[in-house]
Amino acid sequence: MNDQREPVVVRWPGQGTSEDRVAELLAAYHLRTEAEKGEAVADVEGLPDRYRAEILNPRAAFADDAVLIALSGDTAVGCLVVTAPVHGRSEIKRLWTDPAFRGRGIASGLVGAALEHSAESGVSTVRLSVWKWRTDAIALYERLGFTVADSWEGRDQLLCMERAV
Repeated sequence: MNDQREPVVVRWPGQGTSEDRVAELLAAYHLRTEAEKGEAVADVEGLPDRYRAEILNPRAAFADDAVLIALSGDTAVGCLVVTAPVHGRSEIKRLWTDPAFRGRGIASGLVGAALEHSAESGVSTVRLSVWKWRTDAIALYERLGFTVADSWEGRDQLLCMERAV
């Protein structure tokens, strides 16, 4: 592989992206997360119902939200969900880049597109939660202007972050 950066195109589902590929990216995200939490499962069938529902029908699971897709050619190589605004805030969830495509600016491109989308939606604050052991993701969020916030999460190892739009 060469060290040239490949252009990243961010699109909404339904504009040439495969829903099956989005489901594959979500499955990889959830399977990896469960393994990192020490709760590894063999396949999607072993995931909690709420995560399996996202994978089986992402369009229904995120019907009120914006699902952003990073494309390399016609192949979806990354995804991110921006929740519908509530009380002037949106939340970034499910940021995932196919490991074969990491280091090409895909995650930062997706977060940037999420911030643009949130601004266009009239949101004043974007927030997210990230597992404390995901230090690369935390560093990315900090580079993009997110700061640690008081936790709104009950799960012990989640770090909450936010930034103004």
